[in-house]
Amino acid sequence: MSWSVLGSLSAVPALDRPDLLADPVALALKALDPADAARVGVAEIDPTLADTAAFCEAYGSPLDVSANCVVVAGRRGGDTRYAACLVLATTRADVNGAVRRRIDARRASFAPMDDAVALTGMEYGGITPVGLPEDWPVLVAPEVAAAETVVVGSGIRGSKLAIPGALVASLPGAEVLDDMARAAT
Repeated sequence: MSWSVLGSLSAVPALDRPDLLADPVALALKALDPADAARVGVAEIDPTLADTAAFCEAYGSPLDVSANCVVVAGRRGGDTRYAACLVLATTRADVNGAVRRRIDARRASFAPMDDAVALTGMEYGGITPVGLPEDWPVLVAPEVAAAETVVVGSGIRGSKLAIPGALVASLPGAEVLDDMARAAT
């Protein structure tokens, strides 16, 4: 397993440390094929360093293998639709283009923090594609899916996961969405 993306941190199989996972994340990992679940590592971090740039700098994790998971709310009429977007930290999600079209919304934006936390059961700054609500699409940038291993949140701010990109792309509700990631400005 290539958990070296976590830089100076030592990782263990995620299911060996459920205390480092949000409840929905632990449940989702337990539901995976045991061989796939064993490919997911977790490492404890200082929760004040959960934000991607601070994490990468503090622990020597490469920015180009860190992925950000953002919750998007799209509206059409009185209906609100949610989706999660996973892009490399060196890019940003095209929320008002590819994502808005995919969720068939007239308007789309990042979901308010309180909504994202309440709907996912995860901490803000630790939201991950693992264990999201079943009816949400999990939109994965092709660069994430193609990565050998990426660093993502664990559902809490006190740890990070190392997970194969192909496994992310095979999670329930996941689909690779071309043209979703744009260069960060």
